[in-house]
Amino acid sequence: MTAPRMRLKHAAGWFAAGREAAEAMGLLSDAAFKVFFWLCLHAERSSGRLLVEPRTIAGSVGKTEVEIIAILDDLFQAEICSQVSGGFLEITDRFWPYERAAPPLPAKDVWAYTGKVKELMQARACVRSSFSAADYKLAQELYQRQIPLLTVERAIHLGCLRKYAALLNHQGGTLITSLHYFTLLLEEVQRLEISDQYWSYVSLKLRQMEHQWQPSRPPNVAVSAPPQRRKNETSETK
Repeated sequence: MTAPRMRLKHAAGWFAAGREAAEAMGLLSDAAFKVFFWLCLHAERSSGRLLVEPRTIAGSVGKTEVEIIAILDDLFQAEICSQVSGGFLEITDRFWPYERAAPPLPAKDVWAYTGKVKELMQARACVRSSFSAADYKLAQELYQRQIPLLTVERAIHLGCLRKYAALLNHQGGTLITSLHYFTLLLEEVQRLEISDQYWSYVSLKLRQMEHQWQPSRPPNVAVSAPPQRRKNETSETK
């Protein structure tokens, strides 16, 4: 008899707590492990990094800022976390369960990165953007945060797929004008545990819906602000 497939109730908040977390648990006090796990839950999956102030952690785990500073120092001493450029905290390889993204482009190639982001965004018919100075600034921030271009591409595909669904279902609507529209989706893509096959399906469905929408789109379509976060949004596209 085949065992039933296990399904997560909330896939977007899932974290792979395996032997890395178990090893950290054996080395840390209860308070330090709580802080370590909080950092893991909030770090970017592709890099194991996050930018956070001690007072933010303190408010979340019920400790004082002074206590958090001392705990972070313990994590640094144990080489569980480290401080890296830009003020980021990074979970070290020994305690980070995900494969890290490939090293970022050299600094001189930041414009190649932002140019590719612009190309990915403007390739979609539901986007009406000249790629403003604010868009360039955000793309450069993504570069500095070591967000892989594949993650950006998937966020754009997912956002545009949902946009086409809205445009087709309501026979009208607004278009996307800013890279900021995809900010929440970048976070969603990083946190989801989805196979490459699913993303191939998203790309195929995107092209199909884009082709379906273009012949029937109205001549004058309004433009839209970034979307608000919605519960169970991912399941709507599957």
